[in-house]
Amino acid sequence: MLHADSDLVAIDKPAGLLVHPSGLDAREERSALKLLRDQRGEWLWPLHRLDKGTSGVLLFARHQEGAREWGRAFEEGRVGKRYLALVRGWPPERGEIDQPLARDPELPSQGQERIAAVTRFERLACFEWPFRVDARHATSRYALVAAEPLTGRRHQIRRHFKHIAHPLVGDTTHGKGAHNRAVAQWLGTARLWLHCEWMELPGRARIVAPPGPEWARLLA
Repeated sequence: MLHADSDLVAIDKPAGLLVHPSGLDAREERSALKLLRDQRGEWLWPLHRLDKGTSGVLLFARHQEGAREWGRAFEEGRVGKRYLALVRGWPPERGEIDQPLARDPELPSQGQERIAAVTRFERLACFEWPFRVDARHATSRYALVAAEPLTGRRHQIRRHFKHIAHPLVGDTTHGKGAHNRAVAQWLGTARLWLHCEWMELPGRARIVAPPGPEWARLLA
């Protein structure tokens, strides 16, 4: 548990755990919502989603009024968010990705409405590791970035970094399998390298989830 008060509960969700039951993963019975409801013995409302493979700050409202109020804050972009991600290649030192996205990433983009989506990022570290993925290069390059989505579209960070040709490592949908496998072997961890480091609701203190020990080599 990261935080609890009369209105709000926040946890550090581990990678591999669903936020709530989903038809996209119908055989998975465990979810953060069910586990937390059972643990606390109360009804809770998830305020946002993290992908199953993403770790970090996950917020729940303890009453319906708060769920409506903070739900609007998320929709209106008034919630501060910062994620850590490991991406392929070396992106610019900082930048802003302003690229509208199709509403549903599970469906073909063609024919779907495009919704405004903006992500700011800063490159925190560059790595050149001594293994070959591309036959043209003896080494492989990756970077640690901090990403702040200014809008809240589904898979936004993952889709935006794919758009600028720096897909997230461990992303089986938008990334590259060869890089995912090579980095998993090098770091000893197979996961989607995306972690919600902090969130800040209007008028509330910032809630922080330090990255887990698997991030230590990237943050050193």
